[in-house]
Amino acid sequence: MPAKSKKQATPTALPRRKDLPMTADAILKDFSHYFGRMLGRRSVSTESPFIYQAVVYAARDRLMERWGKTSDAIEARDYRRVSYLSLEFLMGRLLRNALLNLSIEDETAAALNRIGLDLEDIYEREKDAGLGNGGLGRLAACFLDSCATLALPVVGYGIRYQYGMFHQRIDNGYQVEDPDSWLREGFPWEIERIEYTQTVKFGGRSNSYTDNAGVTRFQWVDTHDVLAIPFDVPVPGYENDIVNTLRLWSASATDGFDLEEFNAGSYVDAVASKNAAENITMVLYPNAETENGQELRLRQQYFLASASLQDTIRFWILHHGNDFSEFAAKNCFQLNDTHPAVAVAELMRLLIDEHGLDWDAAWDITRRTMAYTNHTLLPEALEMWPVSMFRRLLPRILDIIYEINARFIAEISQRWPGDNERVRRMSLIQEGNDPMLRMAYLAIVGSYSVNGVAALHSRLLREGLFSDFAELWPEKFNNKTNGVTQRRWLAACNKDLAELISEKIGSDWTTELTQLQQLATFANDAEFQERWRSVKNRNKARLASDIERKTGLRVSTDTIFDVQVKRIHEYKRQLLNLLHVVHLYDRIRRGKGEAIVPRTIIIGGKAAPGYTMAKNIIKCINNVARVINSDPAMAGKLQLVFYPDYNVSAMELICPAADLSEQISTAGKEASGTGNMKLMMNGALTIGTLDGANVEIRDAVGAENFFLFGLTVEEIAALHGQYEPQAIIDKDDDFKRVMELLDSGHFNRFEPALMDSITQSIREPADAWMIAADFRSFVDAQAAAATAYTDEPHWTAMSILNTAASGRFSTDRTMHDYNDDIWHLEPVVLAKE
Repeated sequence: MPAKSKKQATPTALPRRKDLPMTADAILKDFSHYFGRMLGRRSVSTESPFIYQAVVYAARDRLMERWGKTSDAIEARDYRRVSYLSLEFLMGRLLRNALLNLSIEDETAAALNRIGLDLEDIYEREKDAGLGNGGLGRLAACFLDSCATLALPVVGYGIRYQYGMFHQRIDNGYQVEDPDSWLREGFPWEIERIEYTQTVKFGGRSNSYTDNAGVTRFQWVDTHDVLAIPFDVPVPGYENDIVNTLRLWSASATDGFDLEEFNAGSYVDAVASKNAAENITMVLYPNAETENGQELRLRQQYFLASASLQDTIRFWILHHGNDFSEFAAKNCFQLNDTHPAVAVAELMRLLIDEHGLDWDAAWDITRRTMAYTNHTLLPEALEMWPVSMFRRLLPRILDIIYEINARFIAEISQRWPGDNERVRRMSLIQEGNDPMLRMAYLAIVGSYSVNGVAALHSRLLREGLFSDFAELWPEKFNNKTNGVTQRRWLAACNKDLAELISEKIGSDWTTELTQLQQLATFANDAEFQERWRSVKNRNKARLASDIERKTGLRVSTDTIFDVQVKRIHEYKRQLLNLLHVVHLYDRIRRGKGEAIVPRTIIIGGKAAPGYTMAKNIIKCINNVARVINSDPAMAGKLQLVFYPDYNVSAMELICPAADLSEQISTAGKEASGTGNMKLMMNGALTIGTLDGANVEIRDAVGAENFFLFGLTVEEIAALHGQYEPQAIIDKDDDFKRVMELLDSGHFNRFEPALMDSITQSIREPADAWMIAADFRSFVDAQAAAATAYTDEPHWTAMSILNTAASGRFSTDRTMHDYNDDIWHLEPVVLAKE
């Protein structure tokens, strides 16, 4: 039955206490309290994991004070809020960022130094939070950082994965996935908020009934319910006392233990419902190669959407009762990619079934509160689900989607009478033997804003993937180029460079990154260049030590550090990078390596467990690396590293050390990229295609400071049906030798046919990634980069100019753009003491 209009009682606030001091003495006192009294430890040992926890608790106390004040201010002034729904939040380690934003890093270091502890060692004890995989999750984390720094009232909603993605281990060159037990020692940043637990429904059936007013309504009955338990993580702004919230949902059974089954000896059955529920939040992106894996992914997406929307409505009713007339004026739901698109139908269900609104009122609210960010041009990533699966798992949601689609088709037919082909293309249901739900289309139809994440990506959405919708609703479509937060990706991870920059231009760049443009004045200053190179060399030495610790390989810092670190996928073209490596190897082996500039190629990233081709690429990289790194002829000239278990903390070491940033995806395939921005910000030069945000990076830094190669989107389109990779190989002697080496088994002597899938994919005329087409252009651009590197003053000037031009790629600017054009939030003003 619809809920009755009833405003909940407002909880009584506790008396305000005086804020904790931010001095070294106070921090040491609090550390000692937590270490001794809460954690029960009597002596400080540098090996104790409890040291890290005690430091976190001391810092968290100071965050809690500001967290409470932020929440109080938002509630007191009834600010419009954004609920940011994302299946990933790749937060990385939190301690350094928290201390930096609280401005107590030096004080904490001094406090710990008094008892013989090094803060840098304690930073290393923290595990990366297993809440994401790649750029999507890292972007979401940067967004939250910038929103807090800009004092925007934004709540992040995600899933508290028990085991994250996976821990990547390399065994005989193969990727092996081990559980990422990041919660094994606890997560001291989180606060469990069981009082805000929500119930999420699955299965069952829709039941119609007539209410007292004679209106036909629906109930979702006979369901299998799962509890969504929230855990809150503080997100501090930079030096502004604002602390926003990341709320993570953990799944639990409504009845976790069947004592009768247990006593009967059915121990597995006794916990069956508990296990089934907890599977939902067990791992990020379960393998979708099986139907069970697909079903679990759908459960995850609905679990996130339903729990988050219910929580937002709970907050609304607490302050406004069951009057939803101003709900859209005070709320926005930002869908981070297509995963949470089911939120459109779920909000309709909650408003109609649970809170008694009619369809038109609920649809008006939905279309004024939902905003959709698309992050991919790849059709397979647009979340299509079998109708049969939806009917089984989410029958009431399916009813609502069918109704949305019927009304939408009527709208299309009115605009384009008789255009059945257009109706077929735009329908939310892809008809066929196994009808599919098009979730991206649902997100577009139900949202008031649809944005891409780079200028090229947004244009391709409007002109290609979503062209029919852009023609119908051109006003919905807009671009919001991604960014990264300079607090983590320069100030925290590259302290030496940050200090050098601040010495020259001041520290305002930490909140206004465009200030970095002042560095251009010093690009050709010999003394500044020398200090710039010194910082880079120290960073390279730190990375080299880390590589040796993790792989046993000793790399030379007197080489170009040529870096490609990102998710392993065919469109990102780690394979093209590998072909260039084999080309260099071939030249050296044939005695033509005198002019080759010494180079260390560093590749890192994870392949999805079910993505066979991506895992084959990892194996091939490792096989080629084994041959090259064991060949005396390569010494001092060429090394290849596959960096294992790449994550946020690894990138914090890699991006300050990189000389050359490989952004080599097939044009038109990468939505934006953010690794390109992090590397640029730290002074790496980019070699890349005109894809994603590369276009805007090149525009910002100038063509002369960017190594461009490859076909454009338009040139690739013109090759459709005419692409002949074997002909390209045959006309290029260097390419032919590379392929002959791969075909010969040189890199897989005892593993027959290992390279076959790789070489076949390159020769395949239907190869959508255009590896062969871009080989020669890539090799030539790499040669140009190597030549430029030999001119030390010129290379250093280009490095400085890249950092100077990175100002537009801050998420502070991105969040300003979202807020100006989509969210329309008012910054939070804290109450004066």
